[in-house]
Formats: sequence, C-alpha cells, structure tokens
Amino acid sequence: MNSEQIALIEAILFVSKDPLEPKRIMDFLQITDAKQFEKDLQAMENEHLLNRPERGLLLKKSGGGLQLVTKPELHDDLKAFFTIKQVTKLTLASLETLSIVAYRQPTTLAEISDMRGVNSTGPVKNLLQKKLIRISGRKKVPGLPALYATTPEFLIYFGLNDMSELPSLEELTELFEEKEQPSLFK
Repeated sequence: MNSEQIALIEAILFVSKDPLEPKRIMDFLQITDAKQFEKDLQAMENEHLLNRPERGLLLKKSGGGLQLVTKPELHDDLKAFFTIKQVTKLTLASLETLSIVAYRQPTTLAEISDMRGVNSTGPVKNLLQKKLIRISGRKKVPGLPALYATTPEFLIYFGLNDMSELPSLEELTELFEEKEQPSLFK
C-alpha cells in the first residue's frame, strides 16, 4: 500500500462515524489481497497512530469494521473541552420576544411589550440569560431605556451565518398565508 492509499484510508475512517468493513475499503481501493491489506493496516497503525505519543487517534476494530477513535487517556480532557450547554427549548413568549428583537433591533422593552400586548420582562430576562439577546445601548429618550439586539449565539442557535439570512417579513407573511387553514365544515 502506498502513502496515498494510507492517507485516503485515514481520511475515510476519520470522516466515517460508523465502523467500516475492511472489504468495502479494499473494494474502493481495488486491493485484492486481504492478508496484505491486514499487514498494511497493522503497519499503518504502528507507524502512524499507536507508536507516537503525540498522536490522539487509534485504529480500532469494532462492529465488524475499522474505525478511528480517540485514545482512551484523552477522554477526560475531551469531555471537559466539549462540555455542551444543555439546549433548552424556548417558550412561545420567548420566541415572540426574540422575533421582535431580531426584526426590530435595536428595540426597547416597552416597544416589545407594546407589540406583544403583554409585559415582556420575563421573556427578555430569559433571553438575556441564554445570551440570545444583549443590551446594545440606551435609547436617547427620557429614562434612557435599554436597547436590545441579538447576539452571535442567536445566529448559532438558529443556524444562520448573519442576519441577512433571516426571511423577510414579506416571505414570512406569504408562508403563513399559504398554509391551509383548518375548517370546521370539511
């Protein structure tokens, strides 16, 4: 097996989330000698993965296939690094508030409450805690109320690259008008 094939095998195993059958890899690379392939895998494992302490991966045989996995001694560090905040669902009130902020930013609590028709202090506090909105300044009116705007976490939460990816209000209106309204008489 040449170095290009070894590199391709590593890449295939790295990208695959599930173990891959050796035969599938052999077929793809047009390798016919299974014993030689096994020897080459062993050499790849020894040269590139196991015998170097600076490497973080192992070649593992599991589920009838091959897989690249992280070294067990790194698992605690990986868990600490990838500590994921528990994703919580937003309430309807928070979603309403967040959509007002997203489309009207910067906006004040009074403007949000006026649009929703109810006091929005709770949802605003909730969204601030979740870091989906932030205080972006003060409005130059009596009382200097806080102005709220979305954050980079907002973009990540909704899978957007930037605010230009939000659908326009016209697109949203068309989308909701297209939905068939239920009828009691059908």
